[in-house]
Amino acid sequence: MNLKLLYLIALFFLCSAFSLNRQEKITVWLIGDSTISIKEPKNYPETGWGMPFVNFFDSTVFINNCARNGRSSRTFIAEGLWKPVLANMKAGDYVLIQFGHNDEVKTKGSYSTEVQFMDNLRQYIRESKAKNAFPLLLTPVARRNFDLTGKLVDTHAVYSVLVRNVAAELHVPLIDLDTDSQALLLQFGPESSKYLFNHLAPGEHPNYPAGKEDNTHFNEFGARRMAELVLAGIRRLHLDLENRIVSK
Repeated sequence: MNLKLLYLIALFFLCSAFSLNRQEKITVWLIGDSTISIKEPKNYPETGWGMPFVNFFDSTVFINNCARNGRSSRTFIAEGLWKPVLANMKAGDYVLIQFGHNDEVKTKGSYSTEVQFMDNLRQYIRESKAKNAFPLLLTPVARRNFDLTGKLVDTHAVYSVLVRNVAAELHVPLIDLDTDSQALLLQFGPESSKYLFNHLAPGEHPNYPAGKEDNTHFNEFGARRMAELVLAGIRRLHLDLENRIVSK
């Protein structure tokens, strides 16, 4: 066997190995509410956790943040926001589903009953799986709500349980972002946890000349920390998506 033939054989195996290791490009769809969504410049420094989330993955992953302010699991479907997500979804994609903030408030037009909420989650899961995509449920991220004794009040107790129940029923991976974010808020404590949220003194920022005390929506730092919790959840679940994470 001459050297030229040996070279061609080696090149063949090298190219084959490269082809096998090359990952197909996928989309990670984010659907949910204002705690995830992309913010307009006029709302800065308010930041959804889906915004820094894009920085955690390699070039084979496209993060398509379709979350919208004020939406619930019901209105996201009713307003036609789910339809283009589903139409453009392809095999191997991931769908991260986080609702609850606007579903659980009975005085809002976005309110969903407990039965409706669970049925909506089931629809997202069923239709994602029909496209051979991978749905992933997230419990709603915690609000900053400390009582006078310094205890963190659980504002998602009912709807987080519903998410957990649907995940168990349909054998869908779950990131318990409610529990994880509550632990983070407790770590920071009643005062320091303000630095995670859109808390601004009067005159501190031109977008909020009168100041702002928002215990639901994050600033850039808070959004980053919440995105890191989601990333940690993906690693705990050992999803294939974990192999596309880059160090940041």
